[in-house]
Amino acid sequence: MKTQERFVETYRHGIANTQVILVDRETGVNYLMASNTLGAMGICVLVDAQGNPVVTPVESELE
Repeated sequence: MKTQERFVETYRHGIANTQVILVDRETGVNYLMASNTLGAMGICVLVDAQGNPVVTPVESELE
């Protein structure tokens, strides 16, 4: 039985210096992951103007 991946990639920009938006299928929380050609990488929660996490409704296009 194939299990569904927990995170889904909803956006990708760049080749050498890459920015990716990932959405947690369980919570809907959006994360930004950035990496570069030197091997550095970071990930953080995306927040709105009020400082609240950006949440995509789980029943949206993620299914």
